[in-house]
Amino acid sequence: MHPRQTLAGTRRRTLLLASAAALALAGMAGQAQAQAWPTKPIRLVVGFPPGGGIDAVARNLQPGMQEALGQQVIVEYKPGAGGVLAAGELTRAPADGYTILVANIGPFVLVPNMVSKKPYDPQKDFTYIHQTSGSGFIAAVPANHPANTLAEFVAWAKANPDKANFASGGAGSITHLNGEMLNQIAGTKLVHVAYKGSSPAVQDLIGGQTHLLVDVSTVLLQHIQSGRLKALYVTDAQRIAALPNVPTAKEAGYAGLETSGWQGIVGPAGMPRDVTARISKAIHETLAKPDVRAKFAANGSAIMEKGPEEFTAFHTAEINRWVPVIKASGATLD
Repeated sequence: MHPRQTLAGTRRRTLLLASAAALALAGMAGQAQAQAWPTKPIRLVVGFPPGGGIDAVARNLQPGMQEALGQQVIVEYKPGAGGVLAAGELTRAPADGYTILVANIGPFVLVPNMVSKKPYDPQKDFTYIHQTSGSGFIAAVPANHPANTLAEFVAWAKANPDKANFASGGAGSITHLNGEMLNQIAGTKLVHVAYKGSSPAVQDLIGGQTHLLVDVSTVLLQHIQSGRLKALYVTDAQRIAALPNVPTAKEAGYAGLETSGWQGIVGPAGMPRDVTARISKAIHETLAKPDVRAKFAANGSAIMEKGPEEFTAFHTAEINRWVPVIKASGATLD
């Protein structure tokens, strides 16, 4: 063999060995970095004021996540625009896992699809890490309403199109869209009556000024148990323990009304998969604790876990479900 060919072959082998070594070192470095994470405190952002349901999720998760991750988890409040402000800021945070946020249906499904200029793309601008919990809704009518079942209410609404209405806690809220979904699925033409929050909506429902409100159990349950309101159905997949005699929407003949308000943890788009997996695992371990599960139950929420892939798929399904309802209703926040 010619000396030059031998020299060229040696150089090629040297370069190949060097490249292989560099790749191995890079892989080891990446693995070491993943194993080292987290090396500093993690910010868990809440886009609503302290004391609400989203805050409760953060507070319930905080101690267990700290234990599982070996780092401090700091709950930070950034309220504003129904959670949209905090979600928008999250899109500008580094995708390193040190800034995560408690998400819910409002700013991550509903609001971005009710404005002409989206503040962010809920499907492309976030990493969906772990769904934690959720709770269905109760459909309630005044105690003296002639309907005692969903079928009876639908028949009454169709017979009284000039006066039948439904209340909500605000235009564009989930309570608004729950009523619009009933209109679309049942073929009713209930007029929407918007209030500034669930509290005044409930008071007028009790007084008979409105005819239906589909809201969470923390808003309606006490009034149903006291006899001031009647429950027609629940939107959960199963009957709820507090109202064992009230059918689910599916049992009442309207499976399409089955839905829930959900919560979960998200981060900026592009988070490393191993970091996402570590956070998801820490949340799963926390939610497995009996005392944590009891705290969620006390707040009217059920544990509804989904890991990164399932949560991402679920979120896409929620977008596909609610966007047609929003468009058909004409609901807008502009």
